[in-house]
Amino acid sequence: MRGSEFGELAAFVAIADHGNFSKAATHLGISTSTLSQTIRSLEERLGVRLLNRTTRSVALTEAGESLLRQVHPALTELGNAVESISAARDTPAGVLRLTVGSLAVGMVIDPILPGFRAAYPDITLDITVDDTLVDIVDGRFDAGIRTGTRIERDMIALRVSPDSRFIAVASPAYLAAHGRPDEPQALRQHNCIRFRQTSGAILPWEFERQGEKVEVAVEGALITNNIDLAIRAALDGMGVAYMLQGYMAGPIADGRLIPLLEEWSRPYAGYHLFYPSRRQMPAKLRAFVEFLRDATRRALLAPPHLVPVINGGKPRAPLSLSA
Repeated sequence: MRGSEFGELAAFVAIADHGNFSKAATHLGISTSTLSQTIRSLEERLGVRLLNRTTRSVALTEAGESLLRQVHPALTELGNAVESISAARDTPAGVLRLTVGSLAVGMVIDPILPGFRAAYPDITLDITVDDTLVDIVDGRFDAGIRTGTRIERDMIALRVSPDSRFIAVASPAYLAAHGRPDEPQALRQHNCIRFRQTSGAILPWEFERQGEKVEVAVEGALITNNIDLAIRAALDGMGVAYMLQGYMAGPIADGRLIPLLEEWSRPYAGYHLFYPSRRQMPAKLRAFVEFLRDATRRALLAPPHLVPVINGGKPRAPLSLSA
């Protein structure tokens, strides 16, 4: 098989897996127009149409379904063969693809990124930030980071942060000007900074006390999908923010943000690294698992002031002491 033919088949499988030309092109690291031309070349060479394309969707034809059934396992086996060779190397190397929830980026990835890069310069981290329930096998990710309650039972999971809680916070200046809410429903009278998840949904403001659960439909002048922007807006006195306590531990500890309605704080399960069971774990994944395990163990033993983590120019307390 010529290299161009292998590339065409890999492109076809990527489109079938992602169900979308744009996502497949992003995964492959090429432009959508290049991917379209690649598929056209494959279809012309085979003399059949493999995909039915509209402006909104992509579907396999009968011939496409037949080709996928035969080609997908073969490409998977080739990938496994390459992984097994890489695993035999003394130095872990290659691209490690991770899917990580947006809140977990700052709490789990940021603290370990410089150290991991220094320890394993031959590993390239390809991190996709996504709050949806991604199937890491179908998405061809090596591993993911989610809360323990959102991980399938057939996955191997490693806890990488303690349980935390969601809390509302505001700056002293905002509270001096607008007063302090004494119950969740009082937040309706405040300017609330809302966070939009990568799924497109706005994070709901949920509260819980002694078994009583309340969801408040808040309003405000700022909605953002950037967590640090939301926190900066709260620090600047724009309004009330609602976030994981661990993500705001630094500003809370030094008094720049004041926790509100603490007795109503909703518990939140800690983050876990998870990956599918494999008889031969790739060296790059094994290196990441061990590094993250050791970092978590060290954080559990260290006092906050000895483990500063820089984020937006501000120190953040270690992930293990966030709850």
